[in-house]
Amino acid sequence: MMIKKDAPAAAVPAVETPEAAAAPATAPAPVKATAPSAAAMPTKPAAPLPDEERFGMGALEGMTMADLLGPADQASRRRSSPEPQSQAMRRSVDDFDFDEEAFLAALDENEPVGTTGEVVNGVVISVESDGVYVDIGGKAPGFMPKSEAGLGVITNLKERFPKGLAVEVLVTREQNADGMVTISARALALRQSWETVRNLAKDGKVVQVKVNGFNRGGVTCDLEGLRAFIPRSQLQDGEQHEALVGKTLGVTFIEVNAETRKLVLSEKKAATAARFAELAVGQLVEGVVAAIKPYGYFVDLGGISGLLHQSSVTGGQLRDLREVFSNGERVRALITELDPGRGRIALNTALLEAQPGEILIAKDQLLAEAEDRANRARSLLRQQEQAAG
Repeated sequence: MMIKKDAPAAAVPAVETPEAAAAPATAPAPVKATAPSAAAMPTKPAAPLPDEERFGMGALEGMTMADLLGPADQASRRRSSPEPQSQAMRRSVDDFDFDEEAFLAALDENEPVGTTGEVVNGVVISVESDGVYVDIGGKAPGFMPKSEAGLGVITNLKERFPKGLAVEVLVTREQNADGMVTISARALALRQSWETVRNLAKDGKVVQVKVNGFNRGGVTCDLEGLRAFIPRSQLQDGEQHEALVGKTLGVTFIEVNAETRKLVLSEKKAATAARFAELAVGQLVEGVVAAIKPYGYFVDLGGISGLLHQSSVTGGQLRDLREVFSNGERVRALITELDPGRGRIALNTALLEAQPGEILIAKDQLLAEAEDRANRARSLLRQQEQAAG
């Protein structure tokens, strides 16, 4: 604190202490009758000084906070103050020397390998009594139980799966806590077999199978590693079906259902399919009337039936179907439509007529000349197809 030299000295009032208050009062000493001195005269309390004089603020005029803090305080303050967030983050990344490629590689290394239903490739690394261990690229090998090693019975795993063998398998269970997944060669083979069978059925193919068993309802066989069934009603010789064990049959498909594992075949339908393969639109065929219906004749063409519709019998006026053909009578007709999928064959005799209604009055001559007339009819059919196309 600074006090100006020219400022008058202020009298300081006496302060009464507890000791002084407790001391007994004594009579004042006699005073000589002299002029009172300045010190003995009572004084008034001094008026309070302005803040500038009391605290010496005038000396601080023109100074800044930085001047007050000084160099040492400023350095200390800088050390204690937090750094900008971006600067701290940038230095933390630099300090760790972050490598994005290494980070992504670490993620890939620990990524789960194989999801249920996925086909994966691997290499056999070990064969145990209960199964095979296959390296499929994960942090742990895949395990294939002995029962999933393939279709049928495999007696020697080491011979079937030597170390180093490349295999293709199906993931049947995703990785456990140890990172191991369960795989199967059998499940993959079954999936591929069902896919093959579906394609054969879609194309209407006739396949050869060997009968390996029978029961009251029919016989059993294997096709592409799948167990199949042929009902007695779909056998050519259903009455003696037990005698078919060990024989090879040509069959086609009635039902293919991988979800329910149902594979039903038919020998009769295969015979029909084989017969259809021998036929073509425009071909002249010969058969026997097997049935007469209100709408036409069913003609047996040797294992399969064709329909000679009433509208295709003649170009003339037909009052009754029995005017032309009877049951058991032989018929020669042109094929005008084939539908192997539904087993339908459309026949026509009207195209063999030289004039409408000829078959009603000269049927025998028409049938005798059917071959030559068929050639002319085929030309007419081609012309009709070209006009329609």
